[in-house]
Amino acid sequence: MNRPGLLEPQEKIELLELDPWLRPYAGDLKLRLERYQQLKSSLLGGAKYFRNFANGHLYFGFHREPQGWVYREWAPAARALYLIGDFNNWDRTAHPLTRVENGCWELRLDKEKHRDSFGDGARVKVYVVSDNGREDRIPLYIRRVVQDERTKDFCGQVWDKNFVWTDGHFRPDKKNIFIYEAHVGMALEKEGIGTYREFAAEILPRIKQAGYTAVQLMAVQEHPYYGSFGYQVSNFFAPSSRFGTPEDLKYLINKAHNIGLSVLLDLVHSHAVKNKAEGINGFDGTVYQFFHAGAKGDHPAWGSKLFDYGKAAALHFLLSNVQYWLTEFHFDGLRFDGVTSMLYHDHGLGTAFTDYSKYFSMNTDLDAATYLQFANELVKEINPAAVTIAEDMSGMPGMCLPVKQGGLGFDYRLAMGSPDFWVKTLREKSDEQWDLWEMWNVLSGRRPQEKVIGYCESHDQALVGDKTIAFWLMDKEMYWHMQIADDDLRVARGLALHKMIRFISLALAGEGYLNFMGNEFGHPEWIDFPRAGNKWSYKYARRQWSLADNKKLKYQFLARFDRDMLALAKKTRLLSAADTRQLWVDQENKILAFRKARMIFVFNFHPQYSPPDYVLPADSGRYRVVFDTDQKIYGGQERVAQQVVYQTRQLDKYGFPIYLPCRAALVLQKL
Repeated sequence: MNRPGLLEPQEKIELLELDPWLRPYAGDLKLRLERYQQLKSSLLGGAKYFRNFANGHLYFGFHREPQGWVYREWAPAARALYLIGDFNNWDRTAHPLTRVENGCWELRLDKEKHRDSFGDGARVKVYVVSDNGREDRIPLYIRRVVQDERTKDFCGQVWDKNFVWTDGHFRPDKKNIFIYEAHVGMALEKEGIGTYREFAAEILPRIKQAGYTAVQLMAVQEHPYYGSFGYQVSNFFAPSSRFGTPEDLKYLINKAHNIGLSVLLDLVHSHAVKNKAEGINGFDGTVYQFFHAGAKGDHPAWGSKLFDYGKAAALHFLLSNVQYWLTEFHFDGLRFDGVTSMLYHDHGLGTAFTDYSKYFSMNTDLDAATYLQFANELVKEINPAAVTIAEDMSGMPGMCLPVKQGGLGFDYRLAMGSPDFWVKTLREKSDEQWDLWEMWNVLSGRRPQEKVIGYCESHDQALVGDKTIAFWLMDKEMYWHMQIADDDLRVARGLALHKMIRFISLALAGEGYLNFMGNEFGHPEWIDFPRAGNKWSYKYARRQWSLADNKKLKYQFLARFDRDMLALAKKTRLLSAADTRQLWVDQENKILAFRKARMIFVFNFHPQYSPPDYVLPADSGRYRVVFDTDQKIYGGQERVAQQVVYQTRQLDKYGFPIYLPCRAALVLQKL
């Protein structure tokens, strides 16, 4: 007889029905579900919803009350806590917190007594006394952290301001999602750090005009080192003050909603910055308050601290953080960073996930899997329309299936194999060596009923040490031969293949699509944040929109193509179409054709071969070209007549003959 809360023997796990190859691991999947049910019951008790448990931000930190302010911390191993700040001249003994219960500490500041000294904007820290020493720390749940321009030290700032939202009627479309990945600080063309307000004024209209439906904001959670791209988080409840105030971020999101754009948060719960002065590491004097003790608590590649997802306190902190960002800032979804690192004890470093046993071994961190299930369930409780995306390169089965079916509950997984394929192909193979069978398998292959976000490049490919697709294709020629009148052969090849790579990635690689800002028009520069090696320059930590706006340059062709490509995809509901069928793979002549959304897509990747009467397989009927990457408005040669009607007939195969220009892609629709 099973223990209460466990699966009954006769209950089926739907994931096994969808993927029979998982049946040898039925016990592992059952254990995953049992752990989920047991821990959920333990955490929630008689409560029904995770949102009633994930409420730490409503209790801890600074809160305004009728009688004044209350400040609370959770520091079970601390011996004493004192609030210090400019309000008491940083006196380490004037304002002690009182230990209450369950490791909590509390201090109340009377409104009348502190009317002139304490309130919004007050700079604060907490002086923590423990068995391991005495340290000035930033409060765990602080909502704003600022850096002193002179000393470069970070400290907390009391923040409790009202914001009037006007986005009540906004409803995101999570089924046809076109994501524009963006970094607020480097989004502007100026050599400096952009702000939330500048992004709202200058970049949001560009994203809307380009046809994207969602903005994915990077580096929002506070981080001490700008060059970390936001992936070394120090203060989980504080929007980065480099870009403005919390109200400025709310203004950005509110404006995005008012012009019809969803906003997703790039959430980092896979690790935390090791720094004690700025972060949460060792807050109460122990290394294990939120993290694993010993070597297990240190990421071997990232130099950061690793959460212990088996601790109820860590779950409470992280789940409260999920609810905080969704409710306080109206984010429409979360992209969870570093999911592979979370799910495996070796963090996926050096592991080739070549067979199913790699997903169900002693290497799998079941506590992390349970946390992700909880987080996804919480997101859906708060906002059923919200989207969750997993950055996972392992392809864990069930990642994007509901928990009740045996999955982890994500809506999408990033198709990380797609950009890897393109980089490898561009780096290692000549055009004649491109493998179209591999291309088809990589872009179209995914687990049954699990949705992915397709893309050919993200911020990862734009960083120093790698290259964007545009730079792989055109290299330094981009600096000298992008004028419209310049007929450079390498640039012509680059423009043609850039369009084709993006188009086939959108058409095949996922049920959603992602692009990193500027890549849609072939931004020539890599990303290099200010550092000692470049003399702290912002030259390469910005986006040069003037290139795409300049009517004398070819960047405009790529931008126009990207906009029209997205318009076609939205009009035909291409991403959600379920009728994908391969029609033809001609490896020798580099021609690939398939059917999707009741249209025929044909790609000719050959560098020279342009057959005048290539027989394209098709269902009986009449067809016309409705989209063509070779049009002059996209910088092409316009070699295909748009008005021609193609009638199918019996040839060597049933279809119709058509002229297929090299390095071009066509879309045909049945009349």
